[in-house]
Amino acid sequence: MEFKDIILSGAFFFQTGIGVLGNSFLICLFIFVFLSGHGMRAIDTIVTQLALVNCFVLLSKGIPQTLAALGLMNFLDDNGCKIMFYLHRVARGLSLSMTCLLSGFQAITISPINSNFAELKARAPGYLIPSSLFCWIFHLLFSSYIPVGIKGPTQNRNITEIQHNGYCSHEIPTVLQASLFATILSFPDAIFLGLMVSASGYMVILLHRHHKQVQQIHITCLSPRASPETKATKTILLLVSTFVSSYLFNCILTMYMSFVKSPPWLIHTSAFLAACFPAVSPYLLISNETRHSLSIIEGMNLTCS
Repeated sequence: MEFKDIILSGAFFFQTGIGVLGNSFLICLFIFVFLSGHGMRAIDTIVTQLALVNCFVLLSKGIPQTLAALGLMNFLDDNGCKIMFYLHRVARGLSLSMTCLLSGFQAITISPINSNFAELKARAPGYLIPSSLFCWIFHLLFSSYIPVGIKGPTQNRNITEIQHNGYCSHEIPTVLQASLFATILSFPDAIFLGLMVSASGYMVILLHRHHKQVQQIHITCLSPRASPETKATKTILLLVSTFVSSYLFNCILTMYMSFVKSPPWLIHTSAFLAACFPAVSPYLLISNETRHSLSIIEGMNLTCS
């Protein structure tokens, strides 16, 4: 085994471990809040689902890539490859949908009472469960095409017809087929991505306006502390920018690899980028969520005493 393979496997293992740890912490935090008898906020249901699907993204991509980098090529057969790719595609789509739903719900929540979202603002919490259920059903059905063409790593085929990614392989489609698939499959992602960016942009504008009003009111303060709105704005910007950047770069590499036979380093780079957001996102959310949960715990302690 070469030194670069050890470094590569270590990078995938570290990324997967850190990401699963952060997402698992969020899930356990919400379970504790729920079991403590305190009702979960409407937004908690979205964050919990986001953390769950992010774990699936990391495990379905990080573990196989780690084993492949270590030289273990034949640990999955045809059916194993089909299932692994299907789970990854579903989880990846759900991660996008839940991030979009999170941004949209936050935008509606902080919208002014006299805005166009005033009526929707009161009904928004009731729409979360049906919206989440729709996202799950949609991606489970829409990703059913994934098993077609996915093969195990030990297929006796012409090497020019197969694209290997280390542990599985797939047939390289024609230019027309690749273009058609890319257009159809990227359409839902483009809609979710556009809605997420629009909602986040609207939210940032509202928070910026509110922050300016607060600054005018407290203009005499010599050392103003960062307001909650400013912290929320930074969290939203980091969350959305991290997702958009990693998603777009991964999409570009994925589309390129769909047309031509790609070198191993490009395949590993695409896989690493695909797992960046699931690994980083929980740590962008943990500070706000732990602060809310700690306030609940303090309330419980005061009640008990």
